[in-house]
Amino acid sequence: MKKIINPFVHLDGYNCFGCAPCNPFGVKMEFFEDGDDIVSLWQPTPNFQGWLNTLHGGIQSVLLDEICGWVVMRKLQTAGVTSKMETRYLRPVSTEGGQITLRARIKEQRRNIVLIEATLHNSTGELCSQALCTYFTFPPEKARSEMHFSGCEVEE
Repeated sequence: MKKIINPFVHLDGYNCFGCAPCNPFGVKMEFFEDGDDIVSLWQPTPNFQGWLNTLHGGIQSVLLDEICGWVVMRKLQTAGVTSKMETRYLRPVSTEGGQITLRARIKEQRRNIVLIEATLHNSTGELCSQALCTYFTFPPEKARSEMHFSGCEVEE
């Protein structure tokens, strides 16, 4: 796996809840490329619980949505926005159970509409949540001018 370089870290005002490393309230996700998949390893903490020792479903959705966005940036080299997200919660995720693994990949692409599948597995590898995100992707020129997207590369 190769670590993906966050192209926004030096952008003035960048404070994404999902991936900004300096947002004190955010989830601070990092991403890796593994073949066709984008992967994120994330450590739940009690700060993000819903029920006692259980990761909030909204936070799970944030994690799944965010990794789908990074699929668009890395695999298609453009930016986009979520137009629809279907999430299935299959089992609880413990905030005390160790690191979780998220994976996402392109399922289908039609012009500027991309369907992305994402999964969330607990530290023992059990599938806990899954999502199907529909993304509307921008033409590269618009991604550069309006979204400040300059490309998404991996570390050597």
